[in-house]
Amino acid sequence: MDTAKVIRELRESVNMNRKEFSEHTGIPVRTLEDWEAGRRTPPEYIPRLIAYQLKYEELVGKGVKYGGASGEN
Repeated sequence: MDTAKVIRELRESVNMNRKEFSEHTGIPVRTLEDWEAGRRTPPEYIPRLIAYQLKYEELVGKGVKYGGASGEN
């Protein structure tokens, strides 16, 4: 899949505009615009890293807790 499309779909999946997504991820707005427009291409790990961040936040937001040695959840 096209990297520009992946970045845009990740942003849209959390219902954020570019400015909100920029603030949330720490990626400058201009960089996001360039990536989504296909003017620049991020390193190949960046879309995966953003996807992992969003998935983690989704899991934490749903109250999924990771138990420690005692096995508590």
